Amino acid sequence: MKDIADLISIQVLVDDFYTEVRKDAMLGPVFSAVIKGDWQPHLRQMYDFWNAALFGVPGFRGNPFIKHVPLPISASHFNRWLELFSQAIDRHFEGEVAEDAKKRAGLMAVMFQTKLQAARDVSKIVF
Repeated sequence: MKDIADLISIQVLVDDFYTEVRKDAMLGPVFSAVIKGDWQPHLRQMYDFWNAALFGVPGFRGNPFIKHVPLPISASHFNRWLELFSQAIDRHFEGEVAEDAKKRAGLMAVMFQTKLQAARDVSKIVF
């Protein structure tokens, strides 16, 4: 197996990962409630996101955190997301960039969970 090397590698990873997400009993319903029909816009966004995250290629626009705030997700969802993401990487790639992608995904999951909890805690404050 080769390492994640370029946009083509990222497309393979993202496509495989989201194929598994759609079939997953825990994550599938969360995504299908938001993404109706055409997955291509979301997939293109993820290609750009991971291309920027792993290779510093400009092109990603958006605020992923804001889109996750209203979702009914918890730590178990993030754990499952990480599990499927790592499995997708391991099915296709090995090497330094592949390991970096797993590490970055783990850091993002922790950051998102922390920010989501803070946002939910603030929303409970009565002024």
